[in-house]
Amino acid sequence: MVEKGAAYYCFCTKERLASLKTAVGNADEEEEEAKEVKEIIKYDKHCLHLSKEEIETKLAAGLPYVIRQNNPTEGSTTFQDAIFGNITVDNDELDDMVLIKSDGFPTYNFANVIDDHMMKITHVVRGNEYLSSTPKYTRLYQDFGWEEPIYVHLPLITNEEHKKLSKRSGHSSYEDLLEQGFVSEAIINFVALLGWSSANNTEIMSLEELISEFDYTHINKAPAVFDIVKLRWMNGEYLKNMEFETYYGLALPYIKEVVKKDLDYRKIAALVKTRIETLVDIKDIIDFFEELPEYDYLMYTHKKMKTDTQSSLVVLQELLPKFEALEDYSEAAIENIIMTYIAEQGIKNGQGLWPVRTAVSGKQSTPGGAYEIMNILGKEESLRRIRKAIDLLSTNL
Repeated sequence: MVEKGAAYYCFCTKERLASLKTAVGNADEEEEEAKEVKEIIKYDKHCLHLSKEEIETKLAAGLPYVIRQNNPTEGSTTFQDAIFGNITVDNDELDDMVLIKSDGFPTYNFANVIDDHMMKITHVVRGNEYLSSTPKYTRLYQDFGWEEPIYVHLPLITNEEHKKLSKRSGHSSYEDLLEQGFVSEAIINFVALLGWSSANNTEIMSLEELISEFDYTHINKAPAVFDIVKLRWMNGEYLKNMEFETYYGLALPYIKEVVKKDLDYRKIAALVKTRIETLVDIKDIIDFFEELPEYDYLMYTHKKMKTDTQSSLVVLQELLPKFEALEDYSEAAIENIIMTYIAEQGIKNGQGLWPVRTAVSGKQSTPGGAYEIMNILGKEESLRRIRKAIDLLSTNL
């Protein structure tokens, strides 16, 4: 490149380069921001005009040097991008970037072009913030006489506040999302739809479908918003439709983190499968299996269920001996006891089920009904909790 004039030796000192820097700032001098002055430098091609003899003399003297790219100052450079089309930049905007540093090592930008060519890279995919640096790469490819790869500059992905994703946002990397309980299939599906959509606007797509339909040339130019709410919904759909054994393998560590008792983990997993959006959600909705939380007796008063503390106490007192006498503690048997009692008393389903579910869970919202919870807890523990509820209600009447 030096021999053909596409690059040249530069012996400029740090002091001379510093003299080329231009202070830029529009903040009020009295403001703190004025102290943070940006510096812009464009090399003035000073060393381009050194004669061959001058260069040899400086090299012989052991003066430190770098090798710079020799970009033209007239005309323009055009490159094609798969998303943004043809982009043309005036050559007088291009800086003569350093290719070889004073320590003899290549700069990243120079090595990157060489590596891509040597590895036969066909497509360069990166963020559109690198559009401005691409003309320099184009000049290098042209100087070497190499075929340029296809550029795909992707639009920015922002958070809900339209700011660039960061580690502080909690979802800037694939690993972040896995730690938050998202599954790989949902992550891939969601990310593929950031700035792109299928011809028929299908949202839930298998990897095979994405491979078949995805077309990067149809990605939008505008920034895409990383909608965490949509990702949670999509992840929930994947969990609902996932084969149980696969799902169970993913859910088990989260269950064991909360429930230490010897309970049927498979039943707990099945209970929450269609009620969660991420695997992390499991922990907050099953904690009552490990220990009954402290709760307010006023929870038994529920307008929609048409219950109050007095009616709930009666229901629990009358059902307790029936549960105590029950030998078959299966879901079906427990359900039969409760539903038979409701029919005999002529009360609404909620009037019979709400007090029991509240008693055995201590929560207003649970992933399953009374008989499912009682079956998992087992007879001894569920009866203990019902007796505790009776005492709580009796004390507060």
